[in-house]
Amino acid sequence: MYTVAQLVGGVWGAGGSGGELVVCDPADGERVTWAPIATADEVGKAAQAARETAGEWAATAPAERAAALHRAADAVAAMTDELAAAVTAEMGKPLADARGGVEAGIGTLRQYAELAPLRGGRTLQGATDAVDFMTPQPRGVVAAITPWNDPVAVSCGLLGAALVTGNVVLYKPSERTPGTGWLLARALDEALPAGVLSLLTGGPEVGAALAAQDVDVIAHVGSTATGRKIAAAAAGTGAKVLLENGGSDPLVVDAGVDPGWAAQQAALGAFANAGQICVAVERIYVHRDLADDFVTALVRRADALRVGSGRDPGTELGPLVDRRHRDHVHGQVTAAVAAGARVRTGGELPDTPGAYYPATVVADCRHDMALVREETFGPVAPVVVVDSFDEALTCAADSPYGLAATVLTPSMSHAQRAWRELPVGTVKVNSVFGGAPGGAAHPRRASGQGFGYGPELLDEFTATKAVHIEAPGGGHW
Repeated sequence: MYTVAQLVGGVWGAGGSGGELVVCDPADGERVTWAPIATADEVGKAAQAARETAGEWAATAPAERAAALHRAADAVAAMTDELAAAVTAEMGKPLADARGGVEAGIGTLRQYAELAPLRGGRTLQGATDAVDFMTPQPRGVVAAITPWNDPVAVSCGLLGAALVTGNVVLYKPSERTPGTGWLLARALDEALPAGVLSLLTGGPEVGAALAAQDVDVIAHVGSTATGRKIAAAAAGTGAKVLLENGGSDPLVVDAGVDPGWAAQQAALGAFANAGQICVAVERIYVHRDLADDFVTALVRRADALRVGSGRDPGTELGPLVDRRHRDHVHGQVTAAVAAGARVRTGGELPDTPGAYYPATVVADCRHDMALVREETFGPVAPVVVVDSFDEALTCAADSPYGLAATVLTPSMSHAQRAWRELPVGTVKVNSVFGGAPGGAAHPRRASGQGFGYGPELLDEFTATKAVHIEAPGGGHW
């Protein structure tokens, strides 16, 4: 269905002599994408070509760069249906959700096109016969390595912010969604000067080659393990690193809330996009007073989800991205059961084609289980029963990750404690996916570093320069 070509130095079809990458539809196992694999030498040549283009794009007026990004948003909008279909074909997301991700990406491109020209430095008050100011400048060459779970929305955020602030970009989409990345790059390239955007495809070896290049910023959204490798490589090159990596986001269910409503929130957080969301609910701490009713309602919600291909408009739970990932998810569930947990629904590998895994509720979990401590990234809701809000908050905070957390509570004092005390970038109270547009936060610890969204992302792709100007020899100009 999709035969991908690379884009290097403004030339489509350049490079890719490292072999071929094949992506199969997770719904039925049929091949849908063929993509070339870039060699390390080709990645180096792409970085060199980007460096040669960087100066001209950096010198382009901010308003012109913003106009180009608006045109790029128009080009992406014209391909909405095609992009959504590619997302569903490559990673299995229901088509309506895939379309929503494309639309979110278009909105982000337009947001950055509007905001970027308004950004400026500041004037400093120094000597009266001198001029002092601070001004942002592009950092230069950005390597953007993006994920498969929401490939258009995330890529538009990183690419849009980097490009509109005057950087040139080496774009590597996930090896699980190269066709989607190719379509997006085609749309963006229509509106940009030649050489400003390059597309490199392949697996982890291509990402590693990119991280080893003489680039100025490496922006990565993906696993913590990969993020740490990138940070280690950047320590040797001096590149700035932006990381939005793994998480094991907690949901605290306080005493006094309606257990049916809490189960609805938990099901949305744990099962949306088959649990393949960076800020999915990965572990649940529920007060003992309502634990039985909560788990019963959550099981009912899980059992009611309509499972099927993402192309079916009635599907609510599509397949996981591939069988390798499904094995990881199932392995964590199996290990928890062996350690004393109890599956209330789901937890079995279906005897069908594709990479399907049922919505799974696991009760009688302990805080020290791998299913609770580690990132699962699948439609699994592990439930830990606690005796107090203090215990729940302590467990929620006790994690190597620090991406986000949700607290369901009728108590304003508990809500205030939660946002103050939880060591995460984002805290949501009484809504698992709530939040105003343009929000941005710093992930903590193993979940990453730097702003990944919002207007603040524009600042991440620029460096501030302080300037002092005075007349020569104390005289006048």
